[in-house]
Amino acid sequence: MFPPEVFFSCFEYGHPTLFTIKLYHGGEFTKYPDVRYIDGTVNYFDMVDIDEFSVHELDAIMKGFRYGVPPVIYYHFLVPGGDFHFGLRPLGNDQDVANFSQYVSEHKVMKVYTEHAKDFVDTSTDFDIGLYQQILQSNVDGVNGTDMHDVNEPQMDEENQPHMDEENQPQMNDFWDFNYQTDAFVRDGSENQPQSNIDSSGKENESEVESKERSETEHEDDSDDSDYWVDEDNVIEDVEVDMRDFNMSIDTEVEFLDKRARNPRQHESDEEADELDVIDNDAFDSMDEDSDQDRKRRAVLKQLSKEKSCSLGEVHKCHFKIGQKYNSKQELKEKIKMHALETKKNIAFKKNDKSRLRAICNGVMAFTNDGVGGPTQAEKSKGKIKGKSKGKSKEKDKQGGTSQEKADSSCPWMLHASRSTDASSWYIKTYEYKHTCMNTRKVKAATTNFMSKQIMDQVESNPTIPVKALQEQLQKKYGVGFSIHKVFRAKADAKKIVVGDYKKQYEVLRDYILELQSTNPDTTVKLELGDVSESNLMFQKNLCLSRGVKKGFKACLRDFLGLDEAHIKGPYPGQILTAVGLDSNNGIYPLAYAIVEIENCESWKWFLECLGDDLDLHAMSNFTFVSDRQKGLLQVVSQLFPCAGHRFCLRHIHENMKKQWRTKEYKDHLWDCATATTVLEFNHFMHQFSLYDKSAYEWLKSIPPQHLAKSHFTGRATIDMLLNNLCEVFNGKLVDGRGKPIISCLEFIREYMMKRIYNVLKCVGLLTSTTTKIMEKNEAAATQYIAEWCGDEKYQVKGPWNDQHVVDMHERVCSCRKWELTGIPCRHVIYVLYNKADHGECVHELHTYVHKVHWLKTWKTAFEYKVEPIKGLALWPRSECPMQITPPPHRNQPGRPKRNRRQSMEEKSQSKSQIQSQRSDVGPSEIHGHGPHGSRKLTRKFVNVTCSKCGNKGHNSKTCKGRGGT
Repeated sequence: MFPPEVFFSCFEYGHPTLFTIKLYHGGEFTKYPDVRYIDGTVNYFDMVDIDEFSVHELDAIMKGFRYGVPPVIYYHFLVPGGDFHFGLRPLGNDQDVANFSQYVSEHKVMKVYTEHAKDFVDTSTDFDIGLYQQILQSNVDGVNGTDMHDVNEPQMDEENQPHMDEENQPQMNDFWDFNYQTDAFVRDGSENQPQSNIDSSGKENESEVESKERSETEHEDDSDDSDYWVDEDNVIEDVEVDMRDFNMSIDTEVEFLDKRARNPRQHESDEEADELDVIDNDAFDSMDEDSDQDRKRRAVLKQLSKEKSCSLGEVHKCHFKIGQKYNSKQELKEKIKMHALETKKNIAFKKNDKSRLRAICNGVMAFTNDGVGGPTQAEKSKGKIKGKSKGKSKEKDKQGGTSQEKADSSCPWMLHASRSTDASSWYIKTYEYKHTCMNTRKVKAATTNFMSKQIMDQVESNPTIPVKALQEQLQKKYGVGFSIHKVFRAKADAKKIVVGDYKKQYEVLRDYILELQSTNPDTTVKLELGDVSESNLMFQKNLCLSRGVKKGFKACLRDFLGLDEAHIKGPYPGQILTAVGLDSNNGIYPLAYAIVEIENCESWKWFLECLGDDLDLHAMSNFTFVSDRQKGLLQVVSQLFPCAGHRFCLRHIHENMKKQWRTKEYKDHLWDCATATTVLEFNHFMHQFSLYDKSAYEWLKSIPPQHLAKSHFTGRATIDMLLNNLCEVFNGKLVDGRGKPIISCLEFIREYMMKRIYNVLKCVGLLTSTTTKIMEKNEAAATQYIAEWCGDEKYQVKGPWNDQHVVDMHERVCSCRKWELTGIPCRHVIYVLYNKADHGECVHELHTYVHKVHWLKTWKTAFEYKVEPIKGLALWPRSECPMQITPPPHRNQPGRPKRNRRQSMEEKSQSKSQIQSQRSDVGPSEIHGHGPHGSRKLTRKFVNVTCSKCGNKGHNSKTCKGRGGT
C-alpha cells in the first residue's frame, strides 16, 4: 500500500508507470455484430506498476476471487478510445503485456476483460485479499505494488464514475476520497453495458457510419426492388464467411519480400546497439587472429558515430556515420533517398560505379547581401547562369574569378562510400553532414518505385484505397509534393506485389495444380491449353472439383444442382462457370467451378462432361438442374442428360416478360401458375391468365410447364425450388475475388469453400433448423383441419377455404403433392398423424415421416468432409513441363469499359422514376397524378401510348410517320 503523499505525487506529476486496472470478470461476450460484455462484475485495482505487471498477477487476482486459472480464463484489454469491434486485444503473454504497456503512460485507467471457457466455481463477488496476498508471495516474484479496493455499493453506470474520466484526469482529493464500487451487469445490457458504438452525444461513431454506408453501397439490397422474388418455403440459408482478410500474392519475384525491407529506417537502430561478444550461428565467417584489431577498430568507429548533443542538451539524429557499413550499394542508395525526402533536399549521385558512390546536394542557395547564392550547381555545369552567356562564364572561369564564388554558392553536403573488392561491404569514407541550401517540395527522390514501397502496407490492408487519399498521406508524412500520376503508378506497382501479377501467375499455374492434387488427393483439376508457338501454350479452360466437396455433396442425398456463370474482371477477362448444390439446411453447397475464355456451347459441354464423370452421371440419370437459360446451356443439358430435369429460374422468366408486360398483375399471374402443385390448379391459373391477357398467356404457354411449374416437377430432387438463388448467393460471395489474377481468384474461391464448411456439431435435435421451422409452421396450420378415415390407410382431410385432399399413409403421398416434392409432411399429413394417435393407433416419431435429406444426421455427415489447406508458393512442387503458359489474348470491346452492373428492366424504370421525382419541375405528386394545382387526374407519363392512325405503340397520331399498322 502506497502512502497518500506518494499516491498524490505519482498522479500529480504524471508518473508514467503507475495505472489503475478496471477488471471486468464473471461475464461473457455477446456474439457479433452486437458485441457487449454482460452478466459481469467490475473491480478496480490501483497503483499497479507496469514495470512489475504480468499475466501472473492477473492469475493471482482471479484466484483471489476463487476462479480457476488459465486455460479456463482468457484475458483481453480494451484499447483506450476503441470499441469491442476493433479495440479488443489479447493479454496472454509477455508480447501482449508489452503491447498493453504502451497505453499506460497516456491513459491511467485500463480496462481488462475476462472470458471464461466454462462456468466459474464461486459466483460470490467478495474478494479474498488474504488469499490474493498469499498467492502473490508464493507464485509471483516481485509483484507487491498493487493496491486493491473492493467495496460493494449500489450500482452506478460507467458514465457517472468520476475516476473513469480518462481524457480529463480527476482531482486528487476527489480521486482519493472516492469509494470504488462493484458494478453488476444486467442481462439485456441496457443500463451498464460499455458504449462501444455510441458516443456521449448519443450519435454513432463517424467511422462506423461510413463503413455502413460503404457496405450498403457495395452490396445492393434486392429487397428494395419491387420485383424481388421471395419463396418463403425455399429460403436459402447461408453461413457468413469473412473474406476481408484474404490476401495472396503469387509472384516469384516478391514472394519473400519482408516487410522490414519496405522501410529502411527500421535498420537504423542495428548499428546503434551495443556490440556483445556472442556467437552468431547464422554467420559463415569465424573469428581469426585479427579479431582483436577488428574489435578495437569497431570500438573507435562506434565512438566516432555516436550522436552528438548541442548546448541545449538536445540530441540530434545522425543519418550517416563515418565508417558505417552497408551490405550493398542499393541499401545505401535507398537510405540516401530517404534522407533526401526527410530533409527536403535534391541529392544527386555524381559518382556511381562498381566500387564508388559519391552523393552531392544540388539544392538552391539563398542570395545574400554579398550576392552569394543563386542557381544550383547542376545549372552552373550547363552554363545557365542568369544574365550571363555560356561563353562569358567560361571566360570568367579562365580568369580565376569564379572559383570561390562557385564554392560558396553550392551546398557543402557530400557523402562518399566505397568498397575494396567486389565481395566486400560498402563503407562510408567521407561525410559532410551540413546543409546550407533551401528546402524544396520538388524532391527527385520521390520516384514511383520508392512510393510503391512506402504505400505497400496501406494497399495491402485496403486494396481499394483511393489514389487521392494515398497522395494526401504521403504529402502529410514527408511534407513534399507528390504528383497524382506518380501516386497512381505507385499504387499499381504496389498492388501488383500485394495481389499478384496477372501475367506471371499463368506461368506457375501448373505448380498450383500440383500443390492442389498433393494436399487434396483425388481432387479433379483439369487444364486445357491451346497452341501458340513451340515454347508457349495459351490458357483456355481450368476446372477444380475438390474431393471433400464431392463426397460431401453425395452425402447430402440431393440430386439437385444450380448452374450459373459470372464475369471475370481485369486485363484478361473471362467467365467463371459454377455448379452449386443444396445441403440439408437449404444452404448453398458449392461443388465445382471453372474458368473459361468465353461462355458458349463448347465451354458448357466441357464443364458438364467433367462434372458428370466425377459425379457418375450418365445419359439416363434422373438428376435435376436449375439455371438462368445461359448461352448454349439448354442444348448441352438436353444432349448430355436427356432424362434429367431442367428448371428455369422464374425471376429471369419474369425479366423477359417485363420487356412487354410490366405491371404487377402479370407478375402475380405468373407466380400463381408456377406455384400450383397440381396439374388441375395449374390449368386453372393458366386459364385465368388467358382471360386477363391473351398475348401474355400465349407467350408463357410457349415455355414447357415442366421447366417452370411445381405441378410438373418430380420429387426426385426433394425440393420445389423455382429460383436460382443458390447460384446468385454464391456469385455474390465471389465479387471481391473476380477481379484478381487467375491463381488468386482460384484461391479466393477455394478458401471460401474451405471456410464455409463450418462445424454443425453444436446443433441439437433430429432435424435441421430450416426443416424444424417449416414443420412448426405446418403443425400450427394442421389444427384447423379435420380428417376422416376411409380405410386402407387413406384419409380425407378437410380444412378452411375448401382445402380438401386425400392422404395415403401407405404410399406416403398427399394429393397436394407437397410431401412428394419436398419430403416434408404437409399440414394434411400432420393432422392425419394426430388423428391416428388420438384413436390409439401406432404412430412413429414425427421426424421419421420426413425424408432423410432433412435429418440433422445427414447434415452433419455432409460437413465431415473438408477442403484441405495448401502451402505457400515457395513450397509448391515444380512442374517439369518446359512449355510456358501464356494468358489468353485480350479482346478490347468497343467503347468505354463498363464498370456498373447491367440493370434489369424493372430497375431501369425505377431509376427513371427516381430521377424524374428529383427534378424541380416534376415532383413525386405529379407522377402519381397530383399536379401542382391540386388536380386529381391520373398522369399519362411513363405510359406506352398507342397511335390511333397506324396502331403501333411508342408514339401518338401527331408524331406518326405514316407507318402501317400491325
